[in-house]
Amino acid sequence: MDKITVYEKPTCTTCRNLNKLFESKGIDWKKVNYFIEPFTERKLAALLKKADVRPWDVLRRAEPDFKLAGINKDSSDKQVIAAMVKYPSIIQRPIVEVGDRAVLARPVEKALEILG
Repeated sequence: MDKITVYEKPTCTTCRNLNKLFESKGIDWKKVNYFIEPFTERKLAALLKKADVRPWDVLRRAEPDFKLAGINKDSSDKQVIAAMVKYPSIIQRPIVEVGDRAVLARPVEKALEILG
């Protein structure tokens, strides 16, 4: 099986719930705190492509940094990704990557779908 990588913010409740779910199922995974190990635009674009989601669809639009990011629905995917890299707090989380697939694990049980 491909290794499992979870891109998370450790203080995020949903991320902690995913950790509990994986632990309860005996799943081995690697955690990446993307606030300490930031995404590059290339990596984030590739991850979102694996998840088959548009950047705009995984934004936390209620975050204060969202306004600072200066993006809107008319912004290009490239502009949105650049803003996400600059303001990582606006990225929905956790994102689970397994080989050539990824999923936004909201709810956390969605992560199990790509493990099978």
